[in-house]
Amino acid sequence: MMEHHASHSLENFKNYVGIKFQLYNSLFTSLPFYRIEKTGMLLSLFLNICEEGYKKKYSPAQIIEEFFLKDASFKTESEKLDLLFRFIQFVERQVVLFDALEDAAFKFVHDTTGPGTLKQLEVEAVQYKKEKELVKKLDNFSVEIVLTAHPTQFYPGSVLGIINDLSKSLSENNTGRINMYLQQLGKTPFFKKEKPTPYDEAMSLIWYLENVFFLAVGRMVSFLKNQFPEADFQNNAILKMGFWPGGDRDGNPFVSTDTTLKVADALRGAIIKCYYLEIRKLRRRLTFKGVDILLLDLEKQLYNNIFIPGNRTDINKKDILKILNDIREILIYRHNGLFCYLIDDLINKVHIFGLYFASLDIRQDSSIHKKVFSAMAASDTFFPADYAKMSDEKKIEFLTKNTKVLPEKDYGDPIINDTFESIKAIKLIQQYNGEEGCNRYIISHSASALNVLEIYGLFILCGWKKDKMKVDIVPLIETIEDLRNASAILTTLFENKDYREHLKRRGDKQTIMLGFSDGTKDGGYLMGNWAIYQAKENLTAVARKYNVDVVFFDGRGGPPARGGGKTHKFYAAMGKNISNKEIQLTIQGQTVSSNFGTIESAQYNMEQLLHAGISNDIFSDRHIRLDKEEEDLLQKLAEQSFESYSELKKHPDFMDYLVQVSPLKFYSETNIGSRPTKRKKGKMNLDDLRAIPFVGSWSQIKQNVTGYYGLGMALQKMEQEGEFGRLKKLYRDSLFFKTLIDNCEMAMKKCYFPLTEYLSNDTKFSEIWNMIYEEYEITKKYLFKLTGHNELMAEYPVEQLSVDMREKMILPLVTIQQYAMMKIREMEQEGIKDPLKPTYEKLAMRCSFGIINAGRNSA
Repeated sequence: MMEHHASHSLENFKNYVGIKFQLYNSLFTSLPFYRIEKTGMLLSLFLNICEEGYKKKYSPAQIIEEFFLKDASFKTESEKLDLLFRFIQFVERQVVLFDALEDAAFKFVHDTTGPGTLKQLEVEAVQYKKEKELVKKLDNFSVEIVLTAHPTQFYPGSVLGIINDLSKSLSENNTGRINMYLQQLGKTPFFKKEKPTPYDEAMSLIWYLENVFFLAVGRMVSFLKNQFPEADFQNNAILKMGFWPGGDRDGNPFVSTDTTLKVADALRGAIIKCYYLEIRKLRRRLTFKGVDILLLDLEKQLYNNIFIPGNRTDINKKDILKILNDIREILIYRHNGLFCYLIDDLINKVHIFGLYFASLDIRQDSSIHKKVFSAMAASDTFFPADYAKMSDEKKIEFLTKNTKVLPEKDYGDPIINDTFESIKAIKLIQQYNGEEGCNRYIISHSASALNVLEIYGLFILCGWKKDKMKVDIVPLIETIEDLRNASAILTTLFENKDYREHLKRRGDKQTIMLGFSDGTKDGGYLMGNWAIYQAKENLTAVARKYNVDVVFFDGRGGPPARGGGKTHKFYAAMGKNISNKEIQLTIQGQTVSSNFGTIESAQYNMEQLLHAGISNDIFSDRHIRLDKEEEDLLQKLAEQSFESYSELKKHPDFMDYLVQVSPLKFYSETNIGSRPTKRKKGKMNLDDLRAIPFVGSWSQIKQNVTGYYGLGMALQKMEQEGEFGRLKKLYRDSLFFKTLIDNCEMAMKKCYFPLTEYLSNDTKFSEIWNMIYEEYEITKKYLFKLTGHNELMAEYPVEQLSVDMREKMILPLVTIQQYAMMKIREMEQEGIKDPLKPTYEKLAMRCSFGIINAGRNSA
């Protein structure tokens, strides 16, 4: 059955995406907006020369040289560069067309009632006689999708809008509109002259809340309520939305308390606007006596809140629900329940979204808090004189026992002042948007219990009463070392009487955030994932000992190297030893548009997550869990892979290679995000470098080191020690291990070493290039031995074909980018002051858009 569906999906993909792409791509070729005629035809010739050139082991410079020898009409360097920029623009638009075609074909390529969907969950519950367990799980389980504005979205808002409209027209086969949108696309710039502000980023993501999540979440909750009426959805929001833009200030100097309050207000305004538009639609149906006046009154209240400046009333979730429930009663008792389902749909949405739409998180780095406390200790008289020298235990005692409130003052440092103001702002947001509007403070780089209890103490110092502190304090644990120490941190927190009382008031629940991006950057692919899995097991054991529910909030990015890929399969693979009360994860930039960009894809992917979390609990007897011997085997594999990855990172040319061969130093110039590429100013070093540009740079040079490096040598070593048979069995039996390998294959499928093979003989970089290439080849060889396949991603033929088509499409771009990087390196090494250097830098940077957009989860 599964194989039949896979072949049917592949056939549909070829018809709805492959053939249509060829058809509409030819429309591009004849569009009249290019200064140089025949750009499309020249690009086809260039692509052909690239493919043939790499077979002959040519370098990107030799390929470009050969191309211009074949067409003598481009004589000057300036004319040649101009054509290369045209190629970039052309390919960028081809990628948009391909994205729109994939979005339009979604329902034909994915089985929306098959494995991993809510429909399937219902069928399985009946089949395995687990209906009661399912209802019980629905009463206390939830999935929270947290949207972040991390700089991985290379499409500006205007282009995302075109993709949306183009996708609709493609699914309707409306050729006239398609032609019009393709022309619009030709004239719409992809590059922003200025960086977006944090508020701009927030507004871009609010578009998805209004146009995608509001409708997709509404549909899902209505389905669940209809199929499982006994479940208590009123007191448990099965789906929740979270939000980081405007609240996440970690390393982003442009986020202020003013931004936070503006974004909270925008979220409140957006959800009220959604309710207002729904009420307008309802009034066309609910024209009955007794109902019409109630609806009109609610419409006026909502209208006044969003459209009349200074007229914001104290309308709240409770008020709206009361009016809607009154209308529901009238419909049932006076009008035979006619159109009752329409009111039910809106009631469901109000229960989920309240007046906050998405919960705004506040996040700051522990190093900033250290500055804050140093400033307080130096200038506030009731702090102990020797506070700076006190042990962590003494500091914790002082902070948790203190009841005094700090007088307001200016500390002369905007970041210190903002820390106090942000804590006070939470109270204001809760007043207008409801408690869920902002009730979480996340601490990046939490390496000790003190890092957490400093924030608990800071809330008290800012005037929050202990018994009214409706805020969860969330440590974010990222490095391999911190993951190993996490249990000790949690034990200290739970042993603290004051903090334990705080948790009691918060429903005996502690959220812990785990950073997949920095974990992988620090430990490599296998160790990063395995260390988080182990930390989850250990933290669950500690929490259970203290009768606390631990909730894991996963900081995941798009690519496998940052916790992306087949995410839902990881959740389905967690054993009984890992807490499964909620699934919380970040969805970042590019992944928002690629996995949640349409109502169909958002619903499908959220259903996959819900199904994974619920089936992991109620059908757990169907999965084979990791036993002690299997865990030891994985530990050994992870340690060996970590050793190899660490060796690579320690290579003296590692950072130089990344800076000089990849477009890393141009990442911040793409103007796609408001925050800087590095956490601190100064020379580029690995510790301060953020995971997104780190992973994104490897993906642009088609080496994806962070998605596999170390695994090949580890597998080889295990074979030498006679353990390979056990690993093959583990691959067959463990969904967790299989998913790790599947994701690794996805990262490797997007590699293309002929692009940089010219470095294999380079005087400076030959050693490191050969190290990476050999590890890639070893990993591929052992993956084939492990899986029994002879090609990467063999079990995912649709995705495999999609990757092949996308990678071919951007071959001209990666060639142009490498050519530009070669030219820049040459000029820098020889100390040449070439007036064209800024043009080459711009060329390298501009290629990033098409390359990363084509990858869909490359950054």
